[in-house]
Amino acid sequence: MRKLLIYMKDYKKESVLAPLFKLLEASFELLVPLVMARIIDRGIGNGDRHYVTVMCLLMVSLGVIGLVCSATAQYFAAKAAVGFSTKLRHVLFSHIQGLSFTEMDTMGTSTLITRMTSDINQVQNGVNMVLRLFLRSPCIVFGAMIMAFTIDVKAALIFVVTIPLLSVVVFGIMLITIPLYKKTQAALDRVLGITRENLTGVRVIRAFNKEEEEKERFQESNDTLTAMQKHVGKISGLMNPMTYVIINGALVVLLWTGAIRVNTGYITQGQLIALVNYMSQILVELIKLANLIITITKALACANRVESVLEIQSSMQDAGKKTPEKAEENSPSVEFCHVGLAYKNAGEESLTDIDFRAEKGQTIGIIGGTGSGKSSLVHLIPRFYDVTAGEVRVNGVDVRKYPIHELRQKVGMVLQKATLFKGTIRENLLWGNRGASDEELWRALEISQAKEFVDKKEDGLDTEVVQGGKNLSGGQKQRLTIARALVKNPEILILDDSASALDFATDARLRRAIGNLKDKMTVFIVSQRASSVMYADRILVMEDGRLAGMGTHRELMETCSVYREIYESQFESRQEEA
Repeated sequence: MRKLLIYMKDYKKESVLAPLFKLLEASFELLVPLVMARIIDRGIGNGDRHYVTVMCLLMVSLGVIGLVCSATAQYFAAKAAVGFSTKLRHVLFSHIQGLSFTEMDTMGTSTLITRMTSDINQVQNGVNMVLRLFLRSPCIVFGAMIMAFTIDVKAALIFVVTIPLLSVVVFGIMLITIPLYKKTQAALDRVLGITRENLTGVRVIRAFNKEEEEKERFQESNDTLTAMQKHVGKISGLMNPMTYVIINGALVVLLWTGAIRVNTGYITQGQLIALVNYMSQILVELIKLANLIITITKALACANRVESVLEIQSSMQDAGKKTPEKAEENSPSVEFCHVGLAYKNAGEESLTDIDFRAEKGQTIGIIGGTGSGKSSLVHLIPRFYDVTAGEVRVNGVDVRKYPIHELRQKVGMVLQKATLFKGTIRENLLWGNRGASDEELWRALEISQAKEFVDKKEDGLDTEVVQGGKNLSGGQKQRLTIARALVKNPEILILDDSASALDFATDARLRRAIGNLKDKMTVFIVSQRASSVMYADRILVMEDGRLAGMGTHRELMETCSVYREIYESQFESRQEEA
């Protein structure tokens, strides 16, 4: 938590003023029982209506001043807490953006979302409560005890016995529930993870008729969470009845002792009422203090979880602003030098001894079965992951020596899952190049075979795209993501199975249009379709993370059994369908 407090430095004034105004409120609140005692003893006892009126106005004034102090304190506390959480959320979001795919995969998306939302909200609530109550509640408890001693020492001894008893109950329950709150938060994480997984994969779940199984899985996690919450709730629920038993017992003893002291003339009736009020104030503030400590405990647990994310150092070190030395002009566009890749905690390599080079302007096809390592291979070029063996070079320079921003500026990446963002088609395309003209946008749409359907839209480039592009078909989304990459005008274009939703004719036109570009870029086409890669300058055949073959279509048909099997199985099935 200490490391997070640096984000409070812009709210030092508010962090001081909020508790100070709460102290002022507490001071006025402690005066109220004394004023009430005087009203009873002097005003009502002597039948002095004027005195009663004046003192009642004084009580109202104390209440109004306390209200103003409380409202002011609430304002400063809220301003500091909200400002702190806003800054922390921004810092955490920026930090997550800087993590490599390795750390993102390890943490999990649902966990990071929980840290960004509910955990930071819990920390915000904790900061708010601390600023409002961490001085006020102790001040009221000790202040009420001191005021009781000023009234009558013997009666005040009851306070000395009662407060420790209350403290044992309150803090004892708190110590039991603190570990349980941490376990409950972990159980909540699991429920959120299952919820997110089901919402994002709802189509797959329904396609395989797995609704009932997923309901059972969710029910199991939800029941675990519910049971833990009930268990914590039962223990926490003991606090109020136990404290009220103690305080009511103390009040009985106080009234009995007070009655004796009144009869003997040691204290007045008004002073007895003041003592009862001070006892009630102590009870209320101790319960508030207990709730504050529970809130602080939750906030600290959440702060530690947020801090644990901020402490994660990206395994991918950026070369900074330093630009690598320019390689010779005849250097290959992309070169893999005996590359190996093992994902964290995977246990075995996903890629082994990958060695090839792609010259500038070449089209490289990559084909293989599911899980053969095709995507893993191309993800190394923009350095989504770092190799565990060998080197990946772009223009003759190890990608690890490039500033990450500069390297990714050279690469246009179209991933398997077509992702569009809420906004217009124009705004999505401008992700590739913020300064692109409409002419460049339409040119990219034409090459990606998206111009026709965008042109038919009433608003054209200004057509709204809902979140995730759900108002577009799969093929339309894929073509728009390809256009977005082309707007970037990259040196290297990677199409990672990004035409899977296109028909064969559209796929062929797309490849032809990319091949006819004047500014020849190096193109990597990842596909499970032999028809998508067969006209490439060179084809890499992947099997179990290794290169099973490399060459042209003709060469591979003669020398690579894996490629030949893929080709024959696909083209024989097409002939049978025809």
